[in-house]
Amino acid sequence: MTAAAPTAGAAASATAHAIDVVVAGAAGRMGTRIVACLQGDPALRLVGALEAPAHPALGRDAGELAGVGRLGVAVGGDPAAVVTRDRVLVEFSVPEASLEHLRLVARAGARAVIGTTGFTAAQRAEIADLAKRTAILVAPSMSVAVTLAFSLLGTMAKALGDEYDVEITETHHRFKKDAPSGTALKMAEIVATALGRDLDQVAVYGRQGLPGERPRREIAVLSLRSGDVVGEHTVSFGTLGERLELTHRAHTRDTYARGALRAVRFVAARPPGLYSMHDVLGLA
Repeated sequence: MTAAAPTAGAAASATAHAIDVVVAGAAGRMGTRIVACLQGDPALRLVGALEAPAHPALGRDAGELAGVGRLGVAVGGDPAAVVTRDRVLVEFSVPEASLEHLRLVARAGARAVIGTTGFTAAQRAEIADLAKRTAILVAPSMSVAVTLAFSLLGTMAKALGDEYDVEITETHHRFKKDAPSGTALKMAEIVATALGRDLDQVAVYGRQGLPGERPRREIAVLSLRSGDVVGEHTVSFGTLGERLELTHRAHTRDTYARGALRAVRFVAARPPGLYSMHDVLGLA
């Protein structure tokens, strides 16, 4: 049986109830994929696109930049013009820009989904304070599979205990600015907490020369930068006689874009608070 085509009135109603989304960094690697993936979701509507002042993409159509055709949304440089009440900002950029935008989100009564990594402790504290005024979701990875991996790692570390050496490796494209990745750091924090260790005291971020025998409680996080690798993370638990590894490989940025849009749908209906992808998946 063939379903009847939706009437113009029904289509207009669906659009009227769509969540209005503003994408910051709309001309970047992640921003363009979010814009592209958003077009396939009738629950979401792109209403704003942002880039830094003097960016060469300013004035261009966000859809054309994303390769999905003209959408009638020009990339702008004034966040206050598009970050307004009840809209949801989505951003993968740099900590300073994201924090400035979050201040605006809180003032305007908007909401936000932030995939930016590299925040300092002081910046994270400010974000938590801003979340008392509006709904903000921050995650080191928007991947659904990585979020599940975070949950599994705590269980693995507790079960294996101190007899197993923990080594974390992450590989990303040559253009990534921060190291280690936010995902790798989160993995290290989860393992350290599960094992009752202070990560600041036991973390190692590289080895050279004659560092000596590996301390039992050490947690190593090693970063590789190569070509156009989207993202790979491996947590290795090794002891005499065996090794257990948990690996996640992202083959396309759409993995993160779709996860971010799932987070948008979640946060749009939430009261003020600081949320994570664990909340989105019901794992919190």
